[in-house]
Amino acid sequence: MEIQPILFYVFSAILVVASLAVITVKNPVYAAFSLILAFFTCAALWILLEAEFLALTLILVYVGAVMVLFLFVVMMLDINISQLREGFARYLPVGLIVGFIIFAQMAVVLGPDTFGLDQIADPVKHAADYSNTKELGSVLYTVYVYPFEIAAVILLVAIIAAIALTLRRRPNVKQQNIDAQVRVTKEERVRMVKMTADKKDEMNQ
Repeated sequence: MEIQPILFYVFSAILVVASLAVITVKNPVYAAFSLILAFFTCAALWILLEAEFLALTLILVYVGAVMVLFLFVVMMLDINISQLREGFARYLPVGLIVGFIIFAQMAVVLGPDTFGLDQIADPVKHAADYSNTKELGSVLYTVYVYPFEIAAVILLVAIIAAIALTLRRRPNVKQQNIDAQVRVTKEERVRMVKMTADKKDEMNQ
């Protein structure tokens, strides 16, 4: 028996357990670490499918940058874990329904014809100079160019909305006027004050 099917089952089991731990553990830091483990195992599955570029991108971008930001935010915020425990049981039925719908959609889209054990056990043989990065780019910018552009516009709108939400006017907050600071003159910076000397101070000196 080849090693690829065994690795596929091992990484898939770890991925399922880590994904369940993300939504079931009570501590947000442990949930973030579980998500990092899920990203690593997902990258391993992509490597088995000869998608090395996607695997390295997942590790470098999400694990190396996004998850570090998540950990900093979670550790800096004072999160009340008792309230999280109270809300878990309340929203569990809705979460199960949404999870089942997502699972059904993923099962239809990522069926055995496109992603499964058959692809791992009998992969397509490529030439020595094959580059999955080149193939991914050619498919992304030809077949899926319009969905790619639409996703870019949606992300741009999300960035603008996030910036607009943070730029709220707050009363009694001191702000800098950079234009006024640049146009200032030396007469406005320095004020000469003439004072008469105290006779007692002169005698003491």
